Parts: sequence; C-alpha cells; structure tokens
Amino acid sequence: MSSVTAIAYVDGVRVRRALGAGIQHVIARRDHLNAINVFPVPDGDTGTNIAFTLHTVLAAMSENMQRHAGHMLDVVASAALDGARGNSGAILAQFFQGLSEKARDLEALGPEHLVAAVSHAAASARGALTQPKEGTLLTVMSDFAAALSEELARHPGADVQALLIKGLEHAQVSLANTPNQLEALKKAGVVDAGAQGFVDLVQGMVDFLRDGSLESLAAGVPLPAEAHPKDVALDTEFRYCTECLITGIALDRAALCAELNIAGGSLVVAGGAQKLRVHIHLNEPDLLFRVAARYGKVAGEKADDMWRQARVAGKRLPRPAVVTDSGADIPENLREALDIHMVPVRVHFGEHAYLDKVSLKPADFYRELMASPVPPKTSQPPPGDFRREFSFLASHYEAVVYLGLTAKVSGTFQAACSAAQRAEDAAVTTLDTRNVSCGQGLLTVYAAECALAGLDAAAVRRAVEDIMHRTLTWGMIPDLTHAVRGGRVPRSKKLVADLLHVTPLLTALPDGQVKSCGALLGRRGLPEKFAAYVARRAPAGDRHRLLVGHCAAPAQAEALLAALKRRLPAVESAFLTEVGPALGSHAGPGALVVSIQAYTPPPGP
Repeated sequence: MSSVTAIAYVDGVRVRRALGAGIQHVIARRDHLNAINVFPVPDGDTGTNIAFTLHTVLAAMSENMQRHAGHMLDVVASAALDGARGNSGAILAQFFQGLSEKARDLEALGPEHLVAAVSHAAASARGALTQPKEGTLLTVMSDFAAALSEELARHPGADVQALLIKGLEHAQVSLANTPNQLEALKKAGVVDAGAQGFVDLVQGMVDFLRDGSLESLAAGVPLPAEAHPKDVALDTEFRYCTECLITGIALDRAALCAELNIAGGSLVVAGGAQKLRVHIHLNEPDLLFRVAARYGKVAGEKADDMWRQARVAGKRLPRPAVVTDSGADIPENLREALDIHMVPVRVHFGEHAYLDKVSLKPADFYRELMASPVPPKTSQPPPGDFRREFSFLASHYEAVVYLGLTAKVSGTFQAACSAAQRAEDAAVTTLDTRNVSCGQGLLTVYAAECALAGLDAAAVRRAVEDIMHRTLTWGMIPDLTHAVRGGRVPRSKKLVADLLHVTPLLTALPDGQVKSCGALLGRRGLPEKFAAYVARRAPAGDRHRLLVGHCAAPAQAEALLAALKRRLPAVESAFLTEVGPALGSHAGPGALVVSIQAYTPPPGP
C-alpha cells in the first residue's frame, strides 16, 4: 500500500465528507443491489430503499454543518430514522443510532472512540430485530466491528484509516460468506443485498479517506454479469412491506415489539425513546398503524406490495412503467393485468391515517364514513412517496410515465412533478390527465395498453394526450349530506335539492376543473335517467369504452352500465369499479360515476 498521511481522528467535517462519499458510492450501485435482492423477500427494492434512506442522510448533512463529531452523528441518526425504508434501511438507521449514542459527547473520534462506537452500533442494529438471521447485513456489521477491535488490539497505534481499511477487508470476506449462511442466497447465487450495500458504504468512505476526493465515485464499480441472481420464487405469506415512524415521550419499544412480533414477519424496530422507525411484513398494513397509534404519534405510513415488486425483481423490462395515484378508480384485476402501479393518497379519519386502497379498501372506507363522528379528509402523497416509487421502477423499466389526478382539484400532481424533478436517476414523464376518478382510470388503462404495445414513454404521452379530449366523466350525487359535512357544498344547496327532489350532476371540464353540470328531476329510476343524460353527450366515435364507478352502490352501478350499453351502439369494453375516497369522501354512499372514452387501439411503435 502506498504511503498515506495518518488520520488520527475524525471530526464532524470529516464524518460528513467521508460518509457523503460512501453514500454516493452506494447510490451509484443502487440497481445492482436491487438486482441481487432475494432475502428476506425477492422484491427487488433493497437498493432503492437503502438509496432513499441515505439520500435523506445526505440532505440532512448538507443542511447541518457540524464540526462536532457527536453532533453530526446525531444529525445522521435522526435523518436516517426519518428516511429509513425497507428492512435494510431500518437496520442501517439503527446502526447510525448506535454510533450517535456512543459518540454523542465527543467532539472528535480517535481510534479507540471509533472502535467503541462501531461495536455499540453493530450490537444496536442486531438488537433492532426480534429474530436476527446470520448471513445478512447484521453479520457483516458484526464482523466489521470485530475486525476493528482486533486490529486496534494488535496494533494500538493504528490510525482511523488503517482501522477502516482492515475492517473493510474483513467485511468483504464476511460478505462473500453470506451464501454459505443463508440457503436462499446460495440457491440464487448471490450475496446478501443489504450486506453488499453496507460494504459499498464503507468502501466509498475508505476510498475518500485514502484519496481525499469525491471524483469518479458517482460512476460506481463495474458489475460482473454473473452478479445477478438465478430465478427465485417468491416464498412469503405476507404481501406488504409496511412501515411507519412513531414519535413521543418514553416510547415503550419492548412492548411494541412484543405486540407486533406475533402479527407478521421481518420485524425491525429502530430508534430510541422519542422516535421509532418500525418495519414489518404484513397482509393487513393498517394493523401496524393502529397498534403504533397506541404508543405515540404516527407518521410516514408506507406499504409496498412485495408480491407485485417480486414480478419484476432482477429484470429490466424494455418498456415504460405506467404509474398513477389512487385518485384514479380502476378495477383491481385490470390494474394487475396491465401492470399499473399506484401511489396511494392519504385518508384521515380524525387522528388516524390510512393509505388509500392499500390499508383502506373502498368498501371499508364507506363503512368508516358512515360510522365516523368526524368527516374524512384526504391529503396528497408526499413527494417522497412518488420519488421512491419512481426510483424503484426506473431500476426495472426503461422509463416511467405518471398520469395524475387533475391539478385543478388537488396538489397530488404537483407533488409528483416535484419528485420527478428530484429523481435524477429516473427518466419520468408526468402528465396531468385533467380528469378524475374513472376518467383518470380510463386514461391510465390506455397508457398501460400503449406501453404493452411497445410504445416508448414519449409515444405513450402523445397517445394519451390525443385521446384525452375524447375521455369524458360525469358524476351523480343523490345525497349531498357528505358534501355539506365536508364543507364542499353549502347547506342551502342541499335544502333546495331535497325540496325540489333533484339529483345534482357534476362533470370534469376540459381544463380539469370539476363543476356542476345540471340535475336529474325526481329520485326514482336514477340509473336510467343518468344513462340517458350521458349517452346524449358521449364523445363522437365508432367505438366506446365505459367505466362505471359506484360509492357503495353496486346494484345501481350495474343498472347504469346495462342502460348505457343499450343506448350506445358499439361498446368496445365496459368495466365496473368501486370509487375511492378521493371522490367518495365528498360524494358519499349512493353516488355514481361514469366515464366514456371514444376508443381507438394504441398506435404501433
């Protein structure tokens, strides 16, 4: 090894620079980590989750220039807990938490301090899991910490850089051995993805300390073709990778772990007495959120569908991924068949928050709507939800196309655009559908058909823009009670509607606004009357595609669809779906939505 200047200590500035270099190195290898991800679930998102976690740390370090090493590690630990995603992200967050706890009062870390802090961090990370497994990130962290301790014992005069170099060597050996400890890794012919991410982090830090430069780190390290796993079957009884952040005073971590440990798998609880990041695999994500709410304030709810992620894990599909938000109402089987991805809107009943169509299905929403003493509120997904989804999909598709709820009624589209601009590693095309509910759904379905037909992202966008003006949406609201309750409609309008026995109608205008467009007289035979109204205004075309949505009114929806089929001469296809909270929270039970599209097949690539 060439002669280098000894590094006797690291202060806050060196921590920030070295850790920043390590983070850049990991982010550059994100796609590789996704590709080799097979444990605990082969869902192909370990790289995305670690990168998202570390992006949060990088941003926090940039905004908090601390010369005090302990204070800088406090910043790192807090940010990691806030941004932790996935099993590996939560374990990394707890590793940083352990570093912070041991070094909090230290202005600079010498060799002895570093060894003690890393040993405590590795033990703390292991303690975050109720059922730790060997051959994972935990094993490599422990071996890394042990190597530092052994090196300092053999060479008491070793400096910080020498310790880290020796620790990296042992971590690489430990990483290479992970397939011998976990059968899933051996079958796939890969090392553990989370452990690889940790080694990449240390490698980037060592390279920086050795060279003192961040140049060329972003390019990463060339990956051998054999690094990708063999075909791996998804073997898990749980569907959702579920997470949240809990804040409070004197949080009872042990009690929380005991309660959750019997509920699901892959439980990780990272953090301390005032902030906990919880990660668990469940079939019903709301179980975590309800339990967590009994311990403190819950935020950052997330639930990723691992079954869907596993379908593309380890693959690179030569077409764009199509994404929408849960403001779009699409039959679930159609969404699955066309590989449409969805970012959920938040739904709030009082203090409790749900993930639309994930932790709260439409049928459950209407039961809660009728029982809740307070009206529901919806809020747009934070940009981070979009950025994480875009980043994951960019690892497995050639591009990403997002079709959003009209910007005239929600900030959801703007949140997605903000995320797309910050997702430097993802080519994202965003399109305001200027529509809602079933109309947004039909346009998303068409986009997915175009992608499957071989169109690239730009061509998908052009095709959707072409058919957008031929996709029209109307809504019928028999009872204005919930619109009044939520503050969207004055009580006087409901009184007039009830007095005159009229049923208000709404439509999505070409510019994306949703406005009143008239009313139906009488309260009987509404599906037939609504069908007649819509059929007279159907967009011109040889064939039509229909999507009828209902708010807890399936029989009326079926009657409406049948009436529309009788009145429209050539229906290419027709679908029924439940309407979610984005519209249903204001329209209330009994409301119906219909969207009609003058359909033409997707153009050729």
